[in-house]
Amino acid sequence: MIRALALICLASPALAVTCEDVSFDGLSYSTCTVDPATERLELFLYDENGEPYGSFAALEQAYPDSALPFAMNAGMYQQDRSPVGYLVQGGVELHGLLTGASEGNFGMLPNGVFCLKSGRADVYDSLEVEEISSLCDFATQSGPMLVIDGDLHPRFLPDSTSRYIRNGVGTPADGSRAVFAISNQPVTFHEFARFFRDAMGLPNALYFDGNVSRLHAPSLGRSDLGVPMGPIVAVIE
Repeated sequence: MIRALALICLASPALAVTCEDVSFDGLSYSTCTVDPATERLELFLYDENGEPYGSFAALEQAYPDSALPFAMNAGMYQQDRSPVGYLVQGGVELHGLLTGASEGNFGMLPNGVFCLKSGRADVYDSLEVEEISSLCDFATQSGPMLVIDGDLHPRFLPDSTSRYIRNGVGTPADGSRAVFAISNQPVTFHEFARFFRDAMGLPNALYFDGNVSRLHAPSLGRSDLGVPMGPIVAVIE
């Protein structure tokens, strides 16, 4: 299945935003691949009035003259929808970086940061971000890391029984694309991480969430509903 998709991509003109359903190891995932050099890929939390967008519909309403070909929840948040960790929106730091261990998935070190800068997209271990954070135009911190320089997170177990609908993002070493994925059935961390590394061929990937995992992809006929979200990553055309 993966080989067939690769051949299709080679035979077709490159698209700046491409969403598709992909099967790997008997599991189904929906993916959206974005070229950060040609698309307006940004992180959104607060509108011009300082209120959280909270939903894909609210984001669409804020940009009535634009298309929204892709959007996804992008990081864990508090009850008031403020970010748990590091967040940069339009070059403005809204919350500082957290690098210490804590309870829950966010604190399962190493966690990481999705960073957009200078027409590229990168997933970094949070400890790396202390050196380059000033360069991020947009950034969101979440955790745990799924893939770290080609290795799966050391705490992921192949025989885990913890399964959720999960979503996240992966990037290649050259920062030329951001691959966003959401599982279409509950999966383990190990299965989800392997999807990014072994199916998508990405050396770094970051987990976004498992309790709030949603995708807006009109080309796939979906715009998921649910409780209000915190940070959202989206393409505005």
